[in-house]
Amino acid sequence: MIFNGKAYYLLMGLFLFFSWAVIAQDQQIADSLAKIYLADTLKGEARLELLAELSFNETNDYQKNLQYANELIQLSEEQGKYPYLSQGYFQKGSTDRLLGNTEEALEAFFKCAEIARKINKISLEGSAYGAIASVYSMTDNHKNAMLYYNKAIATLRKDKDNLALASTILNAGDALLTNKEYDSALEYFKESGELFEQLNYATGKAYNLGNIGMVYANTGKNELAEKNINEAIRILAEAEDYYPISVYLMAMSDIYLEKGEWQAAIDYAKRSLTLAKQYALKDQISDANLKISELYEQSGDSLLSYKYYKAHITFRDSVLNVKNVQQMADLRTNYEVSQKQIEVDLLDQRRINQRNIAIATAIALFLIGFIAIGLFRRNTFIRKTKKIIEEERDRSDSLLLNILPEETAAELKRNGAVKAKKYDSVTVLFTDFKGFTNYSERLSPEALVETVSFYFSRFDDIVEKHGLEKIKTIGDAYMCAGGLHNNKKDHAVRMILAAIEIAAFVEETKKDVSATELTFDIRIGINTGPVVAGVVGTKKFAYDIWGDTVNVASRMETMSEPGKINIGENTYELVKESFECEYRGEIAVKNRSAIKMYFIKSNIREAYISK
Repeated sequence: MIFNGKAYYLLMGLFLFFSWAVIAQDQQIADSLAKIYLADTLKGEARLELLAELSFNETNDYQKNLQYANELIQLSEEQGKYPYLSQGYFQKGSTDRLLGNTEEALEAFFKCAEIARKINKISLEGSAYGAIASVYSMTDNHKNAMLYYNKAIATLRKDKDNLALASTILNAGDALLTNKEYDSALEYFKESGELFEQLNYATGKAYNLGNIGMVYANTGKNELAEKNINEAIRILAEAEDYYPISVYLMAMSDIYLEKGEWQAAIDYAKRSLTLAKQYALKDQISDANLKISELYEQSGDSLLSYKYYKAHITFRDSVLNVKNVQQMADLRTNYEVSQKQIEVDLLDQRRINQRNIAIATAIALFLIGFIAIGLFRRNTFIRKTKKIIEEERDRSDSLLLNILPEETAAELKRNGAVKAKKYDSVTVLFTDFKGFTNYSERLSPEALVETVSFYFSRFDDIVEKHGLEKIKTIGDAYMCAGGLHNNKKDHAVRMILAAIEIAAFVEETKKDVSATELTFDIRIGINTGPVVAGVVGTKKFAYDIWGDTVNVASRMETMSEPGKINIGENTYELVKESFECEYRGEIAVKNRSAIKMYFIKSNIREAYISK
């Protein structure tokens, strides 16, 4: 964790790597193994292995997870299988912690550590001590938290997992930073920084430098604080990880505001805003504008506060900005206005008729003809207005289908809202153009939009061709998914085919002389797993998906290489019979354990031509 002093400080990340559990949890595995469990055909050690896998992978139902862990503990104790027994207690402790059963979690972790120590499972023993420390830290028991962090560190020093050791030392230093023990925190950060340096783990080094910068900021050493945070920012910039950079600067603004150094606080907030604007980070643009508005409000400058608050509102709304959504909103507004106008016109016409009827008592024959003409005109006007309304409704419906899936659009029209839905298996794709940010700085807004449209229009055609669902675009990033709604068959295979065709199109464009100014290298990342889908917003709404599957897909794109398609293990298992894949190994990913990754080895150009 980078920094979590008071409630308003931003959480930057969490390093909890355990060498004994490098495989990511997978609910699909748990669901398939549950059928074997219910069949009750496995005995002995095979039964223990099944329970261990179930207790680790079950993420949807904590009570089931607890049931599997308790049964694993009971059977492994009866059979004298102590490695499974220690693992059962660790899984029980982890689940109890998630359920808020603090005392039960501590008891289970202590038993896990005791058994692991007896059977010489050093990594598991150290992990148990680290888990105990985290529980104490969660309950603000700083003394016991540090006691077990140090015990975990001492244990892990006996093992070869230096990444777990470095991460645990970093977490211990963070606990000291939270408790304002700045000198001690600095010592821990220096050691974890040396380990990250030996491992050449850039992300770990960056966050470690950021933590050191926070210590210096809290101890009034502004120059050293800026030096370390700027170095952290430099490393993160090389990794093109701009989001945490902007958040780092906002955290610095909060620190200096608490110290009463208003000018330093406003300077950091403005640096965050400048960076966010440079890389089109709309969330951060909105947050930075809000922070600057609050700072100017505190200084009594209402005019500047209002200016930045307006910018905050603008960019907050633009996070969900899709041109078609705005057009649809305009059509809806026009439709409502036209309905009101009809009511007003009909009321006026009714008054005219009433006046004519009063006059008709004296000159009946003349006014009967006049009324007949008036009624005819009114009916003609109503028919024309009704036709206009129907045409506007048809245009609105058509536009709605361009923004939302048909099933979602129908639900929105029917109920006025859309319920979020969970899908067990969805394949998510992310693309990103290498070097696009530097290129875009040299273009006019019109040329920039034209360039993005050139590529994304073709991507839309490819995605539709393969029966996939475009989700959204963010800057030069493109996101789509397969397996939503009733379109679930072979979504992983179809996504790979679409990715190959997208990569081939980009490669062919580079050879087009007329498009030499529009050429880039593209990185593609794909992952498969459960997601939640729904519509956000009430006016300027958009269809989106969320979940760890989406986050991992984004990381697959970040860890990919130009011109290549990088897929996670879940996707690989679904497509390995259809495509030749190159195993890249288990690669460390920020904020999570290492993930198995694969490159698709299909000849992209030949595949494109054959299509």
